[in-house]
Amino acid sequence: MKTVRQILETKRVLVSDGAWGTFLARKGLAAGECPERWNIERRDDVLDIARQYIAAGSDMVGTNSFGGTRFKLQHFGLAGRVGELNEAAAAISREAAGPDRPVFASIGPTGKILMMGDVSEEEIYDAFKEQAMALERGGADAACVETMTAIDEAVLALRAVKENTALEAICTFTFDKVGQDEYRTMMGVSPADMAAAVIEAGAAIIGSNCGQGGEQMIGIVRQLRAAAPDVPIMVQPNAGLPVYTDEGTVFPETPEVTAGWVPALIEAGACIVGGCCGTTPDHIRAIIGVVGDVLSKGL
Repeated sequence: MKTVRQILETKRVLVSDGAWGTFLARKGLAAGECPERWNIERRDDVLDIARQYIAAGSDMVGTNSFGGTRFKLQHFGLAGRVGELNEAAAAISREAAGPDRPVFASIGPTGKILMMGDVSEEEIYDAFKEQAMALERGGADAACVETMTAIDEAVLALRAVKENTALEAICTFTFDKVGQDEYRTMMGVSPADMAAAVIEAGAAIIGSNCGQGGEQMIGIVRQLRAAAPDVPIMVQPNAGLPVYTDEGTVFPETPEVTAGWVPALIEAGACIVGGCCGTTPDHIRAIIGVVGDVLSKGL
């Protein structure tokens, strides 16, 4: 299997998958329920999600393992099942992807803040190491350290991936707009600061996911590209900014609206485009159609 970066050498833009949490909720995942438990107890439902994204045309597919560290799983009494649940997550997506499409395994934040002093760097590193090794055993090709906001935690995750597996390392942060053309994570990290730190830690691909819709992601991608001219950039925006209603959180963008931001994202420097919260296989199909138009016109 070629790495994602190797594939990008011959295919200018790749399309990843869309949201997993939204999809799991549609299938009945209740608030407060552990998504990773479904990899064992409702395997067919998880496999169907991955298969639907592959059927939509995704060039690569993620895994149901975002909260798969021992720190997250301990809230459900599952800290002792990290290996089992993550290995199953990767195996499910590997089955859906087949031999020709990369599986990029989701590794999300632990929920711990190192500066608070309630956890050590070694404990965080060991948690990410345990998860990454299990994802590799399950058949993942890459590890996507995603939705990060703190450099110290992201660097520990990347070190754990690079030092203990052969997985290609991807890292994406979540940024908020705090001023005119100014973006920061909740921990105060700028796109330029993020890029420098995670590339030094071994990330082969960098980017941004969640937090923003496609329109807001354009500026973030520009700043990442300026900071890292030669590194592939992955962007996975939400289906618009969330709207909070009595029925719950709604992401308002239709597939056509979400896909409409793709040309600007590619022009800004994105090489991999997909979706995060609120996006569906229909959003991915629409994105693929626009990517095809962009490439055919040589833009």
